[in-house]
Amino acid sequence: MTGRGATDGYAAGRFPPLPDPLPVPVFDSHCHLDMLDVPVEEAVAAAKAAGITRIVTIGCDLASSQWAADVAAAHDDVYAGVAIHPNETAGVSDAVLNDIADMAARPWVRAVGETGLDYYRDWAPKDDQHRSFRAHIDIAKRTGKALVIHDREAHDDVLRILREEGAPEKVVFHCFSGDAAMAKECAAQGYVMSFAGNVTFKNAEPLREALRAAPLDLLLVETDAPFLTPVPHRGKPNSSYLIPHTVRFMAEVKGVDVDDLCAAIAATGERVFGPW
Repeated sequence: MTGRGATDGYAAGRFPPLPDPLPVPVFDSHCHLDMLDVPVEEAVAAAKAAGITRIVTIGCDLASSQWAADVAAAHDDVYAGVAIHPNETAGVSDAVLNDIADMAARPWVRAVGETGLDYYRDWAPKDDQHRSFRAHIDIAKRTGKALVIHDREAHDDVLRILREEGAPEKVVFHCFSGDAAMAKECAAQGYVMSFAGNVTFKNAEPLREALRAAPLDLLLVETDAPFLTPVPHRGKPNSSYLIPHTVRFMAEVKGVDVDDLCAAIAATGERVFGPW
């Protein structure tokens, strides 16, 4: 990264250059700051230089959830999500789930996630995934926090369990991976759909059709950093400051002004995660 917003960690050349900043500030609704090879302060500073004023960093197990909660407590521009990722749920104990519930009650933790089901990796038995997902739904409802869902090749079961348990007031499908029909079903339930850099990939037309079908007021944007770096930098490490590439692409797909999309994302983010 060179020029405005450059920092020592990003200046090494592994990361893409800083894009033109967005005209209206938005935020990164889902990333993993613990997996970036730069200090949190540098990641936040680079994001701000691109018009990304807030970041939600997400836990995947007990240790990363505790890290996320601690970082959010120490940085005004960062919120946390805490959960046991579905791939980590094999044999998950009630004690671990109780620890997640305790963390979720903290004021700077604004999400329970990422939780859900992953049938692509299938690293944990489905019964364990289902039990954990149901427990996280309950935690989200008890704490009033947003439920952030990881759904990979498990659409029908994710939607079924939400119906059976009764969905929390605020539900976000992180890195939305369904088609247009699923986007319409999510919209009918008021579920928020967060799109990541993979919507820009050449082979992602079904995902773009889902984006077209999703209402403007149910959209968020994310990096899932350091993964899913958007075109034109696919293959490089991702970071929150690259959100402008995804937002501008989303606006083109939706046929809306970038300013309007940014304003909608910002409003939805405050509704889902609370005032900053």
